[in-house]
Amino acid sequence: MRFASLLLAAASVASTVSAYWLGDIPHRGLAPFAGANYPVFRNVRDFGARGDGVTDDTAAINAAINAGNPCNRGCASTTTTPAIVYFPAGTYLISSSILPAYFTHLIGDAASPPTLKATANFAGFGLIDGNPYYSPVLNWKAVNVFFRQVRNFVLDTTAIPPATAATGMHWPTSQATSLQNIVFNMPATGDVVHVGLFIEEGSGGFMTDLTFNGGATGASMGNQQYTMRNFKFNNCKTAIIQLWNWGWTYHGLSINNCQVGIDISAGGPSKVETGSITVFDSSFTNVPIAIKTAWTTNSNPPTAGSLVLENIQVNNVPVVVQGPGGNVLAGGIGSSTIAAWGNGHGYTPSGPNDFSGPIAPNPRPAALLGANGRYYTRSKPQYENHPASSFLSVRAFGARGDAAADDTASLQSAIDTAVAQNKILFIDHGLYRVTRTIRIPPGAKIAGEAFPVILSAGAFFNDINNPRPVVQVGSYSGQQGYVELSDFIVSTQNAQAGAICIEWNLATAGGNPSGMWDVHVRIGGFTGTQQQVAQCPKTPGNPTVNPNCVVAYMAMHVTKGASGLYMENVWLWTADHDIDEQQNTQITIYSGRGLYIESATGTFWLWGTGSEHHVLYQYQLANTQNVFMGQIQTETPYFSPFPNALVPFNPNPALNDPDFRASCAGASGPNCATAWGLRVINSKNILVYGAGLYSFFDNYSTSCSTFAAGQVCQQRITSIEGAVSNVNIYNLNTIGTREMINRDGARVAWFADNVNTFASNVAVYKSG
Repeated sequence: MRFASLLLAAASVASTVSAYWLGDIPHRGLAPFAGANYPVFRNVRDFGARGDGVTDDTAAINAAINAGNPCNRGCASTTTTPAIVYFPAGTYLISSSILPAYFTHLIGDAASPPTLKATANFAGFGLIDGNPYYSPVLNWKAVNVFFRQVRNFVLDTTAIPPATAATGMHWPTSQATSLQNIVFNMPATGDVVHVGLFIEEGSGGFMTDLTFNGGATGASMGNQQYTMRNFKFNNCKTAIIQLWNWGWTYHGLSINNCQVGIDISAGGPSKVETGSITVFDSSFTNVPIAIKTAWTTNSNPPTAGSLVLENIQVNNVPVVVQGPGGNVLAGGIGSSTIAAWGNGHGYTPSGPNDFSGPIAPNPRPAALLGANGRYYTRSKPQYENHPASSFLSVRAFGARGDAAADDTASLQSAIDTAVAQNKILFIDHGLYRVTRTIRIPPGAKIAGEAFPVILSAGAFFNDINNPRPVVQVGSYSGQQGYVELSDFIVSTQNAQAGAICIEWNLATAGGNPSGMWDVHVRIGGFTGTQQQVAQCPKTPGNPTVNPNCVVAYMAMHVTKGASGLYMENVWLWTADHDIDEQQNTQITIYSGRGLYIESATGTFWLWGTGSEHHVLYQYQLANTQNVFMGQIQTETPYFSPFPNALVPFNPNPALNDPDFRASCAGASGPNCATAWGLRVINSKNILVYGAGLYSFFDNYSTSCSTFAAGQVCQQRITSIEGAVSNVNIYNLNTIGTREMINRDGARVAWFADNVNTFASNVAVYKSG
């Protein structure tokens, strides 16, 4: 008996010890506006969760989530109560939904992902319900749910009877959110009705490394746009049901032993609900119907159901694409590769041309490819093989993170010391106010806790004629080296007319590129910025610029000598509303430029990136090459044209800024001097696999953005200029814009020729 007691005691102690560094390091995160003693980090074991597969851990897990009264039921949104809820390895039995709060990350042990296992009598809409229906509408407006993650879990519904409705995860969310490294286990019986992942609304977004086993449907999803990569579906009845969308990008799908691969037939031919999907570098094995579509030559809307396939391996797939009238693209027994195929409207380079059939695949630069000939990918590093001793905390260097103290010296010292000691720098949550440039040297590896903020402040960054970087990666353009950055935010405080939030100088040659994962620029609209409703209210009809609300010069600049950068789930957002004001009231602030890439060598991967509400452009690529872009997403400033893009930022020829005063001279149509969504100048090998370029507002009114109104929010949104080659776009979706594509100032594609669900769509554009 005594020996057995000792074993039980040892097992109890072992259960409290994490094998993963995140559970072992000290946590000193500070939420400066949440109140005293607010816990940023919570371990579910500290709240009584056992993880033994026997005890019902539901209440303990939700208690961990709700500690400190975060933004949950009835709260619109917040940045003031961030949290990481950590799950050590184990099996956590749950009888009702886990309900993560706003700005809350659920993170399991990356080395040994924990299991959330439903009881047989489970009650709830998802083992994890990311946006509950406490009433007939979602708790949070789905298009305003930002800055949250779930990673490293197994979600198991196999104990629920197969014929009983069950959902692994309910996840209607939007930008700067992510799911990573999650397995959905469901029954694989003939009567199963379980669904792994369900999404019905939102404006995403990014997900990666998800596996679905069994179930009636692996993932049933409707959202404006998404980038999803490395999804595996095994023995599902239907792998993916697309409920609706404007544009969706799938990369690295592996669909095996499912009856249907992707179903985009919702609404039928008379009202097709799927706008467009792009699928590439993917495989279907033992799938009778790979893609089921509602598209026909006479379906409605005319371009809805636009489909582009590239580099698709099919193994024992009798039907690759099946339409309402039968097979559109036949397959067969055995293995073959579809180089490229699609249906929709094409401009190659002129159009529109209706097409359904094989198309020329994009020429792929070798520099953008991995070892298998597919586009290079790499998931966010989680350092699961590193002990806690591999990490240094910025708190150990005196950094305060209270949005008031000057943390410049302590933050820089922490970065330099971590590099010198070959350690990973952990930025505990906080708002780190800096008054000089923070330099990230080669060799740096930096990971944040629940999106800490590096917040520029002061006169150093407020000279519009002398812009300076807030965070500078590499001390000079072309400096050689490698870095890994993840899970933090760069922002500005008060007037910062000369702030370049991120300047990327580093050149990474050979081997793996440097990387940014879940690193965001979030300018204004949250507590601590002094750029909220009280300081910068919206001003409809007023073209006068408040100089105190000129808050950034540029979100991110990739300089001429830089190269070799992998970006995943990076959102460069100038806030359109105040996240911490419970009505989400709109604001008027001014940021000059979004992402500017002028690297001569190029070689960049942009997976699931967005750039929104910058005055001159959202994405600009000049004199560069070898750039992959997966489902980029943009929005034009809501205040335009009061003022328009002529103020407050004068065009800088050294940055190839657009000169709207010159280019709009004599132009007809509404709102010519309005921010470009995507501008490509004198560049080659620019390959865009999905783009949503949106202009919803004219003077804060959405009446301009419908087809009935004539899509008159702005005149132009995509510009291809100068000597270009192999500049190709799959599934371009525009809203509120009359001219979808311009080449050297001349209109190429017109919105009314390409009517889709809510957007206009061009399935294939090739520059020629």
